[in-house]
Amino acid sequence: MKKTRFTETQIISVLKQLEAGLSVGELSRKHGVSEATIYTSRTKFGGMNESELRRLKQLEEGNQRLKHMYAELSIDHHILKDIVEKKL
Repeated sequence: MKKTRFTETQIISVLKQLEAGLSVGELSRKHGVSEATIYTSRTKFGGMNESELRRLKQLEEGNQRLKHMYAELSIDHHILKDIVEKKL
């Protein structure tokens, strides 16, 4: 996955400047990013604040842990099922 130059909180602060009335062109020149990047960030983080972003990150981490646990249990289940079938 590509590493971004800005953290999510920095992106949110740029989007708040956009909501305050600065144009996309001004923001893109000021921060050295393309206008498309600002529009993409707006679709991803638009309307969020820092606390909502932290909550989103926590939920994503928890979801990733659950997916990993499910994958391990699924493999164990298939292995045990194969063992039982071979014994019969």
